[in-house]
Amino acid sequence: MKHARVLIVDDEKQIHRFLLPALEAAGFEVDQAMNAAEGLRLAASRAPDLVLLDLGLPDEDGQQALQRLRRFSEVPVIILSARDQEHEKIAALDNGADDYVEKPFGVGELLARIRAALRHRRMQDGVETVLKAGALSLDLDRREVRENGQLLSLSRREFALLEMLMRSLGKVITHRQLLTAIWGPAHVEDLQYLRVYVWHLRQKLSSDSMALLINEPGVGYRLLDARPPIAAASHDPG
Repeated sequence: MKHARVLIVDDEKQIHRFLLPALEAAGFEVDQAMNAAEGLRLAASRAPDLVLLDLGLPDEDGQQALQRLRRFSEVPVIILSARDQEHEKIAALDNGADDYVEKPFGVGELLARIRAALRHRRMQDGVETVLKAGALSLDLDRREVRENGQLLSLSRREFALLEMLMRSLGKVITHRQLLTAIWGPAHVEDLQYLRVYVWHLRQKLSSDSMALLINEPGVGYRLLDARPPIAAASHDPG
């Protein structure tokens, strides 16, 4: 779970001052937002592995923000709130939260809850820690991609794109699905974004691995486990 990205959405500066060094010391990458709008924007653009969400946000109630988040992401969410009423906890869990931690809380307990939520989501999804396709190997724990054992330098979105394709090896993933998962629902029509990142990803692969990434014109992309016959391979960068 090293290098997993955590997004903190809370309007209390002291919470950020308390959590940032603790999370970084535990090996997490951290993004921060002080309101719901910024939190949702970062959730869509930065693709965090887990969200810490306060309910008492200045621009929108956290319950509503959680509902909006769940329209485009299944990222694990842990609620951090001073609200201790049972109906608030039930509502948060019904709205898609994975856990609920009352303020004030100890950092040790929170880190344990974070690790548990990440493990649970990985087990729930049935995701292996290492995904493979041809000579490509994607390590989810280390967030590394290797080709024939050689480490590839991928941007976060290139990694997310390759991970999504490797999770559904051999299946077509539509443009809309890729754009929604990686850029957020506001960008479902921005096909050029996807084309550019697919092109960049292909430039970092060998010709053998590049041949595994197939363009299905007008539909999406699929990643194969073995190189297809020459006649079936598509090298269209679109």
